[in-house]
Amino acid sequence: MAEFLHAKLNKRLAAADWEAAIIPPWPCHQPNHGFFLRVRAGIVGAYLAFYSEREIEGRIERFCNLAAWCVLDEYRSYSLLLLNALLAQKGYHFTDLSPSGSVIPLNARLKFSHLDVATALVPNLPWPAWSRQVRVLTKPQEIERALSGRDLDIYRDHARANATHHVVVAVEGRGACYAIFRRVRRKNLPLFASILYVGNRALFRTVARYIFRHLLLRHGIPVTLAELRIVGARPRPSVMLKSPRPKMYRSASLRPDQIDDLYSELTCVAW
Repeated sequence: MAEFLHAKLNKRLAAADWEAAIIPPWPCHQPNHGFFLRVRAGIVGAYLAFYSEREIEGRIERFCNLAAWCVLDEYRSYSLLLLNALLAQKGYHFTDLSPSGSVIPLNARLKFSHLDVATALVPNLPWPAWSRQVRVLTKPQEIERALSGRDLDIYRDHARANATHHVVVAVEGRGACYAIFRRVRRKNLPLFASILYVGNRALFRTVARYIFRHLLLRHGIPVTLAELRIVGARPRPSVMLKSPRPKMYRSASLRPDQIDDLYSELTCVAW
């Protein structure tokens, strides 16, 4: 499957990178890694999936994240076999965090709902590091010591995820703000970071400039995409995107605010 996805979906990712991304690093029973179509000896289509178990309001909820979907043109009429096989699995909430244009109306017909993806475009400026009480932590040992509880669990689950980068801003006397981001492309330009998780939104408002400065000076990324459902308040300065990329989910019981970007292809596949 990895060779197929490299050759037919995204050649920027080597087959070895696809193979590494397919198996997530967090502990969870994976009933499969998606489904594929085979004709005689060759694969002609694939739909990846990432599974996780999350504690939400004291209950364990099971998720299936629909990920990369690719079918050769001459077999497109069989594409729905893959999607139906995934959705037929009982007991899961389903997320689709990067649906393509043609998939969005299909998802809507299958009772997927849109998440609010209002997104601020933030310039990563070289703000002065003006406080000795603030430390920006990126080494694994430093992050482990700074985090606790849910944030520490999330870090340990995603520390080896292929697409994630981790940073903690620790403020003396106020705790720590943990953020996960990934590099993304827009108009085929690898100039953007996308924030996938913020652990302390109240503190993020105060220390966001340290994170944006870090993205520019340490990673060479000039712009950050910050979804308000993830970061909370809109960072300043920023402009709101007119057409942010959609994200969708299907669940009989969960609210939109209980859906996030973790434990998904966004954390595992560095396309």
